Amino acid sequence: MEVLQAARVLGLSSISFLVALMLTPAVVKLLYKFSFNKQLRSKEQAPVFYELHKAKENTPTMGGIVIWATVLGLALTFWFLSWLFDAVPVGRQGFWNYLNFVDRAETYLPIAAMVAAAALGFLDDLMGVFRFGTNGGGLRMSQKIIVYTLMALIGGLWFFYRLDWSVLYVPFFGNVEVGWWYIPIFMFIIIASAFSANETDGLDGLLGGVLLFTFGALTVVAFTLGRYDLATFSGVTVGALLAFLWFNIYPARFFMGDTGSMALGITMGVIAMLTNTALFLPFFAVILVAESLSVIIQLTSKKLFGRKIFISTPIHHHFEAIGWPETKVTMRFWIISAVFTALGLALFFIARFL
Repeated sequence: MEVLQAARVLGLSSISFLVALMLTPAVVKLLYKFSFNKQLRSKEQAPVFYELHKAKENTPTMGGIVIWATVLGLALTFWFLSWLFDAVPVGRQGFWNYLNFVDRAETYLPIAAMVAAAALGFLDDLMGVFRFGTNGGGLRMSQKIIVYTLMALIGGLWFFYRLDWSVLYVPFFGNVEVGWWYIPIFMFIIIASAFSANETDGLDGLLGGVLLFTFGALTVVAFTLGRYDLATFSGVTVGALLAFLWFNIYPARFFMGDTGSMALGITMGVIAMLTNTALFLPFFAVILVAESLSVIIQLTSKKLFGRKIFISTPIHHHFEAIGWPETKVTMRFWIISAVFTALGLALFFIARFL
C-alpha cells in the first residue's frame, strides 16, 4: 500500500513538473504580450531597493500562475477522469481513482485556500500593473494584512466549529487542548505564512527555492501521517515549483507576483494546520521567518528609536546592499533552508517515534 502511494506521490510530482514546464512558455508569451510588467517602488520611496533592482522594472510579474494553474489543473483533470470512468484496475482502486488526489477530508481545504488566495493575489497584481491603488502599486501591506486576516478568520472558524479542531501538537509533549484559542492560533499561522511569503518574494528564484524545501518537508510529513492525498497535493506543488524555478532563476524571465506568493503562503499554512505541525514551520520555513522578522524589527526600530537596524529590508536586500551578488544571497538562503528543513524533519521523526 505505502509503496503504491509513494509511487503516486513521486509520479504525479514528476507529471506536474512536465506539465508546468510545457505550460510556462505560453504563460510567458501572454505576460510579455500584454505587458504585465512589475512596477517597482520609486527612488523616493525606497532608494536602496530602487538602485539594486531598477534594471528589472520591465520584467513581467504574475508568473505564479504557472504553479497554481498546474496544481489545480491536474487536480480537476484526475478528479473528472475518476468520476467519469476507471478504465484500468490498480489493486482495489480504478486507475483514475488511484491518480485522483481530490479528497473531502484531506485536500478540499488546501485547494480552496489556493484558489481563493491566487484570485486575490491576481487582482492585486493587476492593480499594480495598471497602477491602481496606493501610489499606483496595488494594495498596501496594511491592506494585505486585512485580507489575510479575513481569510484566516474564515479558516479558523471552519476548523474549530465545522471540523472540531481544538488541539495543537507541541513537539515532545503531544497534543495540547487549547479550546477556542485554536482560532487566534490558526489565524496567526495563516497571516504569518502569507506575510512572510510575500516579503520573501524579492530576488530571482528566492521564494520558489525556499518553498521547494518547505513543501517537500510537508509532503514527507503528510505521507508519514498517512495523509496520502494531502502528500500528493503537496508533491504536485513541488513539481510545479521546480518548473517555475527553471524560468525564475537568475536572470528571471518573470516574477512570481502576489498571485503566486499569496497562494503558496496561505496554502502552506493550511497544510501545516491540517497535519498539526505548525510548530515545525520555523524549521521548514526558516528563511520566511527571518525575512518577516527583519521587516518587523526594522519598522519597530524606526518607530521607537528613529533609526534603521538594516540598510534595507526584507533582509535579502540588506545583504545585497552590503555587496553580496543576488545569486549568492539566493543560493545561500537555499542552503540554509535545506539545512533547517532537514533538522525540522529530524525533530519531527524523533518526536513522533521516540
